[in-house]
Amino acid sequence: MNPAPASGEIVQEMSMHAQAERIFEALTNPEQLVQWWGIEGRFQATHLERDLRPGGKWVMRGTAMGGRPFEIKGEYREIDRPRLLVTSWVADWHEQDAPTIVRWDLEETNGVTHVRLTHSGLTNDTLRSNYRGWPQLLNLLREYAEAKS
Repeated sequence: MNPAPASGEIVQEMSMHAQAERIFEALTNPEQLVQWWGIEGRFQATHLERDLRPGGKWVMRGTAMGGRPFEIKGEYREIDRPRLLVTSWVADWHEQDAPTIVRWDLEETNGVTHVRLTHSGLTNDTLRSNYRGWPQLLNLLREYAEAKS
């Protein structure tokens, strides 16, 4: 049984029929991330720059509804390939708020990886509301990772 998330957290979990390394690569490889991070007409990542090391910076750019550009950036906090990826997260539509933290825990057993995403530091209702789309994003990641496995 999963512990209840803290009030400032969103926790989503999903099992994927793909190796943890495959999923980790889909999360961190610029060429792969832009292939799956998006839904036509709603949002689409178009570019990822990254310095994949603790303390390294990353920035993702893309287009949102109506063709509006967006940018999300942060810093890699922890990396334990292919089991853990922790980053700070600052979206341009919330730049006035403190950075939040996105943690990806990947646990593989017999070619099936359990993915646990924790988005913490969501200090107000607006932040929590704006990040309700994580389940949809996990589905996109699963579709991509399973198709490539």
